[in-house]
Amino acid sequence: MGYRNLRECINDLERTGQLVRIESEVDPYLEAAEIQRRVYQAQGPAILFNRVKGCRFPMVSNLFGTIDRARFLFRDTLALVQRLVDIKLDPASALRYPLQSARAFPAAWAMRPKFVRSGPILAHETTISQLPQLVSWPDDGGAFVTLPAVYSEDVNKPGWQSSNLGMYRIQLSGGDYEPDRQIGLHYQLHRGIGVHHTQAVRSGKPFRVNIFVGGPPALPLAAVMPLPEGLSELTFAGALGGRRMKMIRRTDSLPLAAEADFCITGTVDPDRLLPEGPFGDHLGYYSLTHDFPVLDVEHVYHRKDAIWPFTVVGRPPQEDTTFGQLIHEITGAAIPQVLPGVKAVHAVDAAGVHPLLLAIGSERYTPYSKEQRPQELLTQANAILGQGQLSLAKYLLIVNEADDPTLDIHDIPAFLCHLLERVDWTRDLHFQTRTTIDTLDYSGSSLNAGSKVVIAASGPKRRDLPTELPTGLTLPDEFRNPRVCLPGIVAIEMRSEISNLKSQNWPSAIEQLSSLNSFPLILLVDDSDFVASFLNNLLWVTFTRSNPAADIHGIDAFTEEKHWGCRGSLIIDARLKPHHAPPLIEDPQVTKRVNQLATKGGPLEGLL
Repeated sequence: MGYRNLRECINDLERTGQLVRIESEVDPYLEAAEIQRRVYQAQGPAILFNRVKGCRFPMVSNLFGTIDRARFLFRDTLALVQRLVDIKLDPASALRYPLQSARAFPAAWAMRPKFVRSGPILAHETTISQLPQLVSWPDDGGAFVTLPAVYSEDVNKPGWQSSNLGMYRIQLSGGDYEPDRQIGLHYQLHRGIGVHHTQAVRSGKPFRVNIFVGGPPALPLAAVMPLPEGLSELTFAGALGGRRMKMIRRTDSLPLAAEADFCITGTVDPDRLLPEGPFGDHLGYYSLTHDFPVLDVEHVYHRKDAIWPFTVVGRPPQEDTTFGQLIHEITGAAIPQVLPGVKAVHAVDAAGVHPLLLAIGSERYTPYSKEQRPQELLTQANAILGQGQLSLAKYLLIVNEADDPTLDIHDIPAFLCHLLERVDWTRDLHFQTRTTIDTLDYSGSSLNAGSKVVIAASGPKRRDLPTELPTGLTLPDEFRNPRVCLPGIVAIEMRSEISNLKSQNWPSAIEQLSSLNSFPLILLVDDSDFVASFLNNLLWVTFTRSNPAADIHGIDAFTEEKHWGCRGSLIIDARLKPHHAPPLIEDPQVTKRVNQLATKGGPLEGLL
């Protein structure tokens, strides 16, 4: 049976040697976040900070720091939830495997919330300023909640059945917010709360929001679960938690999660916005200040033994990587059913998740065709880009399963080699211009605005990929320091003087790279040694610093019937541009202080 609350979870992790208590005082301003990042990188235990500077509430982090620990937390229910997904996809399987299906019925029963009159969350009240004021990065605009579960309902169809539970960004302080009275509520495209906001605008009335922090570990995981629109995440929280979610009915607010550690209640005026941010976000850069909705705070409840869970968002991998891994384990089997012909989809964490999708599809309809080119793959690509948050992808790379049935979509070097061996740059590039991209991605032309490209490769191998630079290679003065990153991929630095893409020097400069035409993909970067040193560096730089329509170029390029392609190498300009957000950098003084805490005899000895 799953945990009723966060305290049970922490006690279990401590009992099994998976949690360490830190009794020394830790500052929630930068220091706690630095410790969390370092412990996560070391694949260390969960950390309970018992003494938080300026705050009476303890904090806990790294609960989901490893995939093995996440599986441990849901060890009694994970297989049952996976079975529920299988039954939903194929009801006939319940008849073929009745015993296994019967074991999943308790999880199905737990999917309906249990409404109660009272619970631990109502034990005490406090104020926003008394909560842990966690600041993760030096230029963050204030303190933020980083593991919230934000609950809202449709003003026209109230009730939990039409509710949304999402993990949205909550700014507790800073900016223009009135202290203890207002907090920022940041959410992006394709988030369920946006539907509720739209209904409130149309109805001309405010809508209520409850923000849960803590509680059973199934609650934050449910908040990031990509469920179909109209299906409440409370159902998933109950199934994964192994028990019905206890919710307290209230006449003055939305239902409260009875076992949450904290709950902030309030209302949102749908027509009022205030500046929110900056905030160090999951692409590895700051998301900048923009206008977002405001929550007018009414109550801040907490249980008597409340603990404040937190994580740190930054360049991946971070702790939220585990959420993605766990969600894939639960729902991976759903892809072929939801998207016919698609065998697998991988949102690449190292590239910031949304910027890069890899997919394996199939060409099922024309087995008689002698012309082996992408056909149904393009239909499948459009279907992928029509699915919820998958639609935020900038780069979708899709290949045909039949060309190599053993290809592993999670083996990224092998996938890229397979694609580059087969791709035809005159045919296989398909752009969507002036469309939507992730709110947090600043590579585009403005907020939420950018472009996409589908690269679809099918058929026999067309080329051998070089692994070394050509002998006696000479390059014009504009370029320097070429480095081979992977077979067929070379990174090269380019002088900043010709960074203006509208410069008359640009086309001639591109053509001067023809000596590298044996490489199907050339990356223009700021630091080629950095990009070539580590696969994650290549993925991060290439796909977070480029906007396909603006930054993809090619040698011997052409446009024919509105189709763009090139006969030579494809070139992606992945340099930092003036309009990009700044990358995240730690405060060196805080790093020095944390290093001291990790020395012999220090509270972090052996953890970093």
